[in-house]
Amino acid sequence: MTTTEYHALVDAGILHEDDRVELIEGEIRPMSPIGSPHAGNVNRLNAFFTGRLAGRAVVSVQNPLHLSDFSEPEPDLLVLRFRADFYADRHPEPGDVLLLIEVADSSLEFDRGRKARLYARHRLPEIWVRDLAGGTLEVYRGPSAEGYRDVRLYRRGDRVSILAFPDLVLEVSAILG
Repeated sequence: MTTTEYHALVDAGILHEDDRVELIEGEIRPMSPIGSPHAGNVNRLNAFFTGRLAGRAVVSVQNPLHLSDFSEPEPDLLVLRFRADFYADRHPEPGDVLLLIEVADSSLEFDRGRKARLYARHRLPEIWVRDLAGGTLEVYRGPSAEGYRDVRLYRRGDRVSILAFPDLVLEVSAILG
């Protein structure tokens, strides 16, 4: 299925904007229900990055990312190149993405596996996976056709920066909550 066909299902009332699905490599995939820990972490990340990147980037929460004619995932959080219109005229595309974050509980293996490979193939420079159960932050950098070449695990007490904002050094414990 293409993104055009996917959007036509919404226009026809077959899918609704609040349905928990996303288009991944031509398949409509159900998304896990959002539990309180997941929602709280997404809210924390939104406040954390919005406060630190105001005027430098757009922080987008659980909105579509147009990767191709066959993939339009809805990651938990995107840090995007700043645009004065906040992407009102189109969904962001791979070249707009500075950082993508997935908050994972039941979706951890899918986020680490198929989704990470998809993001790497589309050359997203950096993705983070927040592992709720493990209490860690996985940082993926160096996209290639096969996946990310550099994967690092961060824990409380560590520090990390975003490739696009090396001046912004972050305490991992603040990100983990």
